[in-house]
Amino acid sequence: MAAALLLCAAPVASASPGTADGRPPTQSAAPLYISDYSDNTVLRLPPGGGAPVMVAATGLIRPTGMALAPSGDLYISDTGNNRIVRVPGDGGPQTVIPTTDLSRPIGLALNADGDLYIADSFNDRVVKVPADGSGQVTVPTTGLLHPNGLALDTAGNLFVADFVNDRVVRVPADGGPQTTVPTTGLSQPTGLAFGRGGDLFVSDSGNDRVVRLPAGGGPQRTVPTTGLNSPYGLAFDRVGALYIADFNNDRVVKLPVRGGQRTVPVAGLRTPAGLAIPSERAGY
Repeated sequence: MAAALLLCAAPVASASPGTADGRPPTQSAAPLYISDYSDNTVLRLPPGGGAPVMVAATGLIRPTGMALAPSGDLYISDTGNNRIVRVPGDGGPQTVIPTTDLSRPIGLALNADGDLYIADSFNDRVVKVPADGSGQVTVPTTGLLHPNGLALDTAGNLFVADFVNDRVVRVPADGGPQTTVPTTGLSQPTGLAFGRGGDLFVSDSGNDRVVRLPAGGGPQRTVPTTGLNSPYGLAFDRVGALYIADFNNDRVVKLPVRGGQRTVPVAGLRTPAGLAIPSERAGY
C-alpha cells in the first residue's frame, strides 16, 4: 500500500528542467524511458547503456505512466498536475494533451490509430482521447476503483489494472461487455504489459511480485524474481527481456529472456514508476 499512498500524495515542488535528449540514434537496441516519481523527472537510458539523460519535459510533478508513439513522441502522465504532456520525438516543444477534469491520471496506452487511453485514477474511469481531435470520451467500464496500469493487445482490446478491486478487467475493442481476467490472489495490481507471445504480465504490487497470464488461458505463473518491493511499471524490449520498475527499492530490474535478474545501472533513482521502450515499428 506504500506505493499507492505515495502516488496519491499531494504535489511537491517540481525539479528543475532537464536537458533535451534529442532523437535517439538508429540502431538495433532501443532506449529505456523511466519516470522518476519522487524526482519529478523522466530519464532516458541510451541504447546499449550509458549515462541517463533527462527528457526535456518541464514542470512535471509526480510523473507515472508513459506511452511511446511510432513517431517517437513520448506521452507522460503528469500525475501531480492532473494532465498528460507530449514530448515530440523530433525535439519540438512540449505540449499538453487536451483533456477535461482529470484527477491523478496514471496509466497510458496508445492504439494503432493513435488514440490515447488514460487511467483517470481518482475519477475511477478510463478516458480516451481520439487522434482525430474529436474530443475526450469515457470508456464504458463498470465498478473500477482507482484504475492504474493499462495495456492493449494486438486486437485492440483494453486491459485495466483495477487497483483497489485486486483484479484486471478486459474491455473489448468491439464494444462488448467488460469481463474480469481470471487471476489468483492479486493484491493491488499496477503495471501491465504484453509479452511477444501474447502473455499478459501484471505487477502484483501488494504481493511484491510479477505474475504471468498465458495467452492460451493456462494457469497463472509467478515470474522468477527476488527482492521486489511494490513493483510498478513494466516494459519489454525488442528481444523480449522484461523490465520492472521496482518502486520502493529505487531501481529498475531486467529479466533477460535466458533467465536471471539484473539491476539496470541507473544511479540516483527515487521510486521509479513508469517504463517505456520503443516498439519495433517506432521511428528510431
